[in-house]
Amino acid sequence: MRTLVLRLDNLGDVLLAGPAVRAVAAGSSGVTMLCGPQGATAARLLPGVDEVLVWEAPWVGYNPPELCPDRVRELLRVLTARQFDRALILTSYHQSPLPAALLLRLAGVRRIAADSEDYPGSLLDLRHRRAPGRHEARAALDLAVADGFALPRGDDGRLKILTPPSARPLTGPGPYVVVHPGASVPARAPSLGRMASVVRALTVAGHRVVVTGGPGETALTEAVADGCALDLGGRTGLAELAGVLADAGAVVVGNTGPAHLAAAVGSPVVSLFSPVVPVERWRPYGVRHVILGQQSAACAGTRARRCPVPGHPCLDSITSQEVVRAVDELVAPPALTANRPTAREVTA
Repeated sequence: MRTLVLRLDNLGDVLLAGPAVRAVAAGSSGVTMLCGPQGATAARLLPGVDEVLVWEAPWVGYNPPELCPDRVRELLRVLTARQFDRALILTSYHQSPLPAALLLRLAGVRRIAADSEDYPGSLLDLRHRRAPGRHEARAALDLAVADGFALPRGDDGRLKILTPPSARPLTGPGPYVVVHPGASVPARAPSLGRMASVVRALTVAGHRVVVTGGPGETALTEAVADGCALDLGGRTGLAELAGVLADAGAVVVGNTGPAHLAAAVGSPVVSLFSPVVPVERWRPYGVRHVILGQQSAACAGTRARRCPVPGHPCLDSITSQEVVRAVDELVAPPALTANRPTAREVTA
């Protein structure tokens, strides 16, 4: 049985699909993922994925392309030729799977399953309803289970990726804490000044700090590192970044893809979480973490891309010492934290 899994969003969304993908792989002869350009690299890191197809949907993303009939026809040609037996359409809680379901019907996919609040007509064979407030990773796995798939024996259902390369050539020897200051959505990242003060405070507290960022964030990472931290901005692809995160004692990061990548390699996360999306749906999954930020701020639930509140109080109210305390809590030996909760929220 050949199965197609769709997750058309960013890399973090694709990483959160990992447990569902592994369940599908355990019950399929082959798994193909259809992803957008931002998520394809992450899909190639997921265990259980045999093939990745890339298509930029006009109903997904921050700058979606215009609908192009020729591109739709080409996608239908590719999907029809593969003769998929079934498909799972994975979406966030606020998205509709029905545009994708229509294309899959036209491509002859025999069985289609998705979460859908909207009436699907004949487009879905399984119209699943997700549990209220469910974490995105768990919701995707729930859909797979409802469609007859199950995680293989011994799989704990956490996020996972293929083993990343060693970070030692980039980071050198010795323990360190990662600070990742950027985010794909500006509202989900603290200001440059706030992150620079966090790096300085961690350094003063005795931590070696590594600052990470993508190719377009080199000016940001240089300013945040400010000569007192190792600046790896623009020097890592996704797999190399995973290696850096995997060796970190803790990762300080906003609600963005690298937070989920850190969880996928098992690293503790200090999550500087902007409440523009619900924390219960998007918090770091399956790892020890601390949530910092005003979850009751005026921007809560708005899904805003740029902070609508002057001064960005949900994140810039976080003090450097709060971050230092959270890092110290997470990097402490497990024996010292055995009786502590695995996550907590701190609000100003």
